[in-house]
Amino acid sequence: MFKIEVFQEDVTVNGRNMPGKDGKPGRTIYEQVAYAHLGGKFPVQMKLQVSDPSQPYTAGEYEVDSSSYVVNNFGGLELKRFGLKIKRITAVGKPNTQVI
Repeated sequence: MFKIEVFQEDVTVNGRNMPGKDGKPGRTIYEQVAYAHLGGKFPVQMKLQVSDPSQPYTAGEYEVDSSSYVVNNFGGLELKRFGLKIKRITAVGKPNTQVI
């Protein structure tokens, strides 16, 4: 299981403006800080894209949904570039799935 963790102090969303290219308008990308547990001693800080800045991921642990993986043209496993889904890991109840 690939685990991502959001700490209480990282529940804020930051916006980043991307300039337009080739006549296309610019856009804003919303992100929040999260930590990926990659098997080492410490988790690694990462940016987690948020589709709606008014609904950040709450503090807690999440796992990457299996639909977020794809087999590439060379037969290797990789994460999809867009449409990453993560599910909240909960002790009781049904996990929530959010698409980023």
